[in-house]
Amino acid sequence: MREVLSYSRRGSRFTPQQAEAWAAHHEDWVIPDEAVDAPGFRLVDWFGREAPLIVEIGSGVGEATGPLAAARPAYDVLALEVWRPGVASSLAQVAAAGATNVRFCSVDAVWMLENLVRPDGLAELWTFFPDPWPKTRHHKRRLVNRRFAALAGTRLAPGALWRLATDWVDYADQMVSVLDAEPALTGGVVPRWEDRPVTKFERKGIEAGRPITDLSYTRM
Repeated sequence: MREVLSYSRRGSRFTPQQAEAWAAHHEDWVIPDEAVDAPGFRLVDWFGREAPLIVEIGSGVGEATGPLAAARPAYDVLALEVWRPGVASSLAQVAAAGATNVRFCSVDAVWMLENLVRPDGLAELWTFFPDPWPKTRHHKRRLVNRRFAALAGTRLAPGALWRLATDWVDYADQMVSVLDAEPALTGGVVPRWEDRPVTKFERKGIEAGRPITDLSYTRM
């Protein structure tokens, strides 16, 4: 695991609705943290098929995950989220959307990409409203940095997209600076991706008067 992480693990207490969703779906759709350390672990075994892989980093409560996955049944979606109640809520969202092509895991996203996703193995990467770590002394904890951009550049297949969104202007500027400097990627700020549902994180930013920035980068 990395010494400087882009997230903090919050409380794990479920609401009754979250507990119900967890009980109904976690055995089928949640990859236990310890499973990834088992000899011979393969993501395809948890999806039960070979299909193009999309990774979503920070799926929150699944407001985007369910509809986006349901609209892409030919793809497998691996949603990475360390907040366990968020995963439970996401299970309900995915079930409501009728998406059976999503699996959740709570391990570190950088470790996952480094160790469990093969080079050129991603059809798409989604990073919507990652923790902005707004205090200057915490900027080192932001996910989108030069090291991670270089890693993503090796894991995305040629022509594959990395879609990002943030409601923090300085983080958007950092993303552009970092991703523009990565030779494996090309892209920049784009109009809002219409397919992406408006989530509570986006609504929160809008209500606070923060502009939403969407970015899209393509693996060269």
